Amino acid sequence: MTPRLVFTDLDGSLLDHDTYSFEPALPVLAILLEQGIPLIPVTSKTRAEVERLRQHLDNADPFIVENGAAVMIPVGYFAQQPADTEVRGSYWVHELSAPREVWQAQLQTLRSDYAGQFETFADMGPSGIAQGTGLALADAELANCREYSEPLRWLGSVEDRSEFIERLRHAGATPLQGGRFLSVAGACDKGRALRWLRGAYQQALEASTVDDLAAGDSGNDVAMLEAAGTALVIRSPVHDFPVVKRDNQLMHSRAFGPAGWAEGVLEWLAIADHND
Repeated sequence: MTPRLVFTDLDGSLLDHDTYSFEPALPVLAILLEQGIPLIPVTSKTRAEVERLRQHLDNADPFIVENGAAVMIPVGYFAQQPADTEVRGSYWVHELSAPREVWQAQLQTLRSDYAGQFETFADMGPSGIAQGTGLALADAELANCREYSEPLRWLGSVEDRSEFIERLRHAGATPLQGGRFLSVAGACDKGRALRWLRGAYQQALEASTVDDLAAGDSGNDVAMLEAAGTALVIRSPVHDFPVVKRDNQLMHSRAFGPAGWAEGVLEWLAIADHND
């Protein structure tokens, strides 16, 4: 049987956009666990946030943080440490972005030209992040434990925002718009991280190919949705489907959030079973 992998966005996909609940997906999560199919979070969230969620999910698989800025593989997950990784605590880490401090310094150079037009996570602090996201204060503290990126809320005009983003790109940053915030990091995205980790699985499993699904709901998921073997685009209650450029193996859920996630993953599993 061809090895299978599920790469998934969290907010608005596996997790409900408003409540952050994954309850509607529980039966399908149990199927993945029973069949030994890795469930790999690919998210704008921090390592600290994902670690807490993995406990609730009973998940011990690798994960991708901060919009593809780093891949975290538990030490010992594979028989050998993958190339291009560093041991950081209990993880083999593959980094695709410079540290958070680099991007904070870059944003600081733009403050005088865009005074009052943007507010970073560092500016907002845990209480401001909680207010802006609906997260509990303890969860907002975890969201601020960023290692590779600096999210910000744009407060200025559309025209100035375009210029601001262009200046960041010129300085080597990769601004990426998520559901609520613009994230500033290095030359990374969820698709690049997915491709690297998929290759690590192939090498570790000595597999010529893997059957992988990527599930996401918004613009910052597009690179991942275009990189995977099959893409599942989750219906959102707050925005239209993102445009995904691929000719085949593209699914759109009918239900929202985790219910749509479960619907699409079940469909993919049925197709994969038929093909095997």
